[in-house]
Amino acid sequence: MKPIQVGLLGIGTVGSGTFKVLRRNQEEIRRRAGRGIEITMVADLDTERARAIVASMGGRGVEVVADARAVIANPDIDIVVELIGGYGIAKALVLEAIAAGKHVVTANKALLAVHGSEIFAAARAKGVIVAFEAAVAGGIPIIKALREGLTANRIEWVAGIINGTTNFILSEMRSKGLDFGVVLKEAQRLGYAEADPTFDIEGVDAAHKATIMSAIAFGVPVQFDKAYVEGITGLQAVDIRYAEQLGYRIKLLGITRRRQHGIELRVHPTLIPATRLIANVEGAMNAVVVQGDAVGATLYYGKGAGSEPTASAVIADLVDITRLHTADPDHRVPHLAFQPGELHDTPILPIAEVVTAFYLRLVVADKAGVLARITGILAENDISIDAVLQRESAEGEKQTDLIILTHDTVEGRMTAALSQMQALPTVLAPIVKIRKEELN
Repeated sequence: MKPIQVGLLGIGTVGSGTFKVLRRNQEEIRRRAGRGIEITMVADLDTERARAIVASMGGRGVEVVADARAVIANPDIDIVVELIGGYGIAKALVLEAIAAGKHVVTANKALLAVHGSEIFAAARAKGVIVAFEAAVAGGIPIIKALREGLTANRIEWVAGIINGTTNFILSEMRSKGLDFGVVLKEAQRLGYAEADPTFDIEGVDAAHKATIMSAIAFGVPVQFDKAYVEGITGLQAVDIRYAEQLGYRIKLLGITRRRQHGIELRVHPTLIPATRLIANVEGAMNAVVVQGDAVGATLYYGKGAGSEPTASAVIADLVDITRLHTADPDHRVPHLAFQPGELHDTPILPIAEVVTAFYLRLVVADKAGVLARITGILAENDISIDAVLQRESAEGEKQTDLIILTHDTVEGRMTAALSQMQALPTVLAPIVKIRKEELN
């Protein structure tokens, strides 16, 4: 059977990895897919560099062009792989490829988190597939697990370390006792963080991925604009140290959870018990825990970025499309796991309605009655205490660090309590608040 022909838009880190792995494992892939899969056309603005990459991997006969639309217009191309990234030209090219009747593979989590509903609707109308395993957690097959492997389950919650840059920074802060700014510079030097790391350290990248997982887990439209997003820039080494003393690690988690009146969708630094497997994921690695009613908790761990790990996911999508592209579109696996007409418009809960536990650190005057007043305020707001730790403050002799762990409460209550505590004359600095999840 004639090999299926692929056009590659962008041959940077992931694109070159895709080209390399596809050629290296072509016989194994052919045996799995039932026919060969060949990249026959590459579009990249730097055609000279692209030709050099293709030639170095023995890609004789591959056409290299500067215009991505030339790939889309080629009637021999069956699948378009979009690896450009961003919201702008990538969106236009994906929609044009769909309109031309091409199947699409993309690693573009930002595009799908913001414009996924429009793109999936266009693909359904045209009877083509948009595959995106590489958009979340690199080489970890979490999309396939949520969409197919766990299809018998009512998913209760998903929690993941889904940004390697922030996990590397937090791991270094914990192991070396360094502050955020120092470790960020080291991460940039080593290539773990971009020159402009904003999307990573402010939690935006993780929120894109959490949005996609939430839609698949709960059968709702992608709704990135409703996600609560908080990064790691405000974290201090002292809080990581105190968390460790209390038996916790701090990770940037993407969390989505089913509640009675809606769905939580949030990204923020989170205390996790050090005994949990996910708490021990270090460096630039990713991990996702999924809680299903039938299967219980399942953990997915691996490299969340990089040339060949992400290429692994891209090629898995190419194999799926090769197997299914001739199938009746109504009998393919739906893009978001649930049949299009069965997606529910379940509300995404505002952060004030989220239920979680908290770590609080207060710098207070070292005098009698301070602890009693603070615990009294928590009690007045119906917030129960799990643990209290008191330590000498680095700020001065007449001050003390008061660390409090609470049980689960509604965030709105905690906000009200914090406002009352902050107004006390014996509270001498802004109160640090970090959410805590047991992940039972």
